[in-house]
Amino acid sequence: MRITVAALLLGLGLAGAAHAEGEARLDSANTNIKNMASLQRGAKYFVNYCLGCHSAKYVRYNRLAEDLQITEQQLVDNLMFTGEHASDTMANAMRPEDATRWFGVAPPDLSLIARSRGTDYLYTYLRGFYVDPSRPTGANNVVLRGTAMPAVLWELQGPQRAVFHADPEHPGQEVLERLEQIRPGELSAAQFDETVRDIVNFLDYIGEPIKRDREALGIRVIGFLLVFLLIAYLLKKEIWKDVH
Repeated sequence: MRITVAALLLGLGLAGAAHAEGEARLDSANTNIKNMASLQRGAKYFVNYCLGCHSAKYVRYNRLAEDLQITEQQLVDNLMFTGEHASDTMANAMRPEDATRWFGVAPPDLSLIARSRGTDYLYTYLRGFYVDPSRPTGANNVVLRGTAMPAVLWELQGPQRAVFHADPEHPGQEVLERLEQIRPGELSAAQFDETVRDIVNFLDYIGEPIKRDREALGIRVIGFLLVFLLIAYLLKKEIWKDVH
């Protein structure tokens, strides 16, 4: 598994049909944290493309292995490139002081980013980079203009250019008309969208690892209450049947 060092994320933006000043239409991520195969793929992509600069310090590797139903050996062989022990958290090798000196600010931890920004936000953002030679990284985002994060998934997606037109309602401002593919990436458009969805699905999972168990417990509790309600209703009818 190759490691691609993801660069600094100063902030997360949106993609899609967007106003240049920050308005955007969010594309639906359609994530499903019950999809185990998607979570496993998302963990792989996260380690390869994000963990070089970002951390997930509230997630431990051994908890990850348990929830994703993989063995400890699979964990060590495929996902543990920064931790020494299975009980370690998903930290990265970049020291905060170095990141601050190199980039101006340390990349944020991504443990709770899905809860903070929302899955649709992340999904549209990761798909919305375009070539911009004026930027130090050579890339920009359709909503977060001037983002410092490069298009780390560009090899998979292929570089794309943004086509803007003047906004008649806001003179001097531009509106995104469309994103055009400059050349194909390693994945088709549908495959790339699925890859991004897997990453976002994984970020959704680590934001609340107990969510699946919580939802399952909630369904059982509701079922119990419905059965109890039926029993209580029948008991009430039996007790009060002779009362007029």
